[in-house]
Amino acid sequence: MLGAAILVFLAAFILSILAAVTIGAVKVSLSDVYRIVLYQLTHIRIGEEKFLSSGTMYEIVWNLRMPRVLMGALIGILLSTCGVVMQATVQNPLADPYILGISSGASLGATFSIMIGASAIFTGVLATMGTAFWAFIGALGAMALVMLLAHMGGGRLTSAKLVLAGCVVGSLCSAFTNMMVYVGKDAENMKTVTYWLLGSMVSARWPKLLLPGILTAAGLLFFLTQLRTLNTLLLGDEAAITLGVDLSKRRRIYMIVTSLLSAVAVCTCGIVGFVGLMIPHIVRGFAGSDHRFLLPLAALSGGIFLIWADVVARVLIANTEIPLGVITSAIGAPIFVYMMVRRSYGFGGKD
Repeated sequence: MLGAAILVFLAAFILSILAAVTIGAVKVSLSDVYRIVLYQLTHIRIGEEKFLSSGTMYEIVWNLRMPRVLMGALIGILLSTCGVVMQATVQNPLADPYILGISSGASLGATFSIMIGASAIFTGVLATMGTAFWAFIGALGAMALVMLLAHMGGGRLTSAKLVLAGCVVGSLCSAFTNMMVYVGKDAENMKTVTYWLLGSMVSARWPKLLLPGILTAAGLLFFLTQLRTLNTLLLGDEAAITLGVDLSKRRRIYMIVTSLLSAVAVCTCGIVGFVGLMIPHIVRGFAGSDHRFLLPLAALSGGIFLIWADVVARVLIANTEIPLGVITSAIGAPIFVYMMVRRSYGFGGKD
């Protein structure tokens, strides 16, 4: 049954990509999108070759909208996957890169790179990855600080400690980010940093899909090989010991990987909140807590959600693009409140 659900979600994911490309200031028919994409991928020609490989419609479909839609799909998959893994890893249904301060840490690293010029230490190909490197350092540092604060004072690691530690670290990172923006003199750099803080897909182009595409695929494939361990994490440490699983080592590995993926998301499109929190909860409500189904369904759902959130961001107000982070937060915050009121924020519907 759930296997069929995965196929349905996969079909909806592909259809969402094609349908989202048709929506914008210039209307494009679904058949035109299909013909242009089919020709570019397979060179199977349905119609005039000039229409399929050049001209205004080709530029809109293939060079402007398609990279943006695919970027939204990739980031949605990435954030949802991180949310599922982090919630299982720390046994906290409130965990995600945004709530735990990882996104704020990555944003601080990216801001440091842009405003201070820290990317200048790299040369050649690595010069284009300077911001990604510092965002990764920021995300990893934020995660380490969250875990350190949550363990202070002894006692068991609880959801409340993690959320409070995440709020502290997120606020601290935001404070340093705002300070650098405030004292900055370069107007162009300040505009770029504002882009990171609000989130947007406006800069998506084919070359920029390479890094998030590779790492999203690698991260998803890695966690798909860890489904048994992720299920074991939900049983707790004592049960894991009887099964011969070293949870301490696995937690460290998973946190490093999710920090890297979160840094990639922030580097690519800035802070996009609530995706990693609400999508796993929504999917868990009908798919259960078994990661064999939860992870792939949440990944596809995250991709679908962010594709359409980006569509709303660029068409809701004519001739104006709303920051993507504003849209996701506006949708995610009420859902988060609803889950708190209904007390349906535990694993498998349990508190």
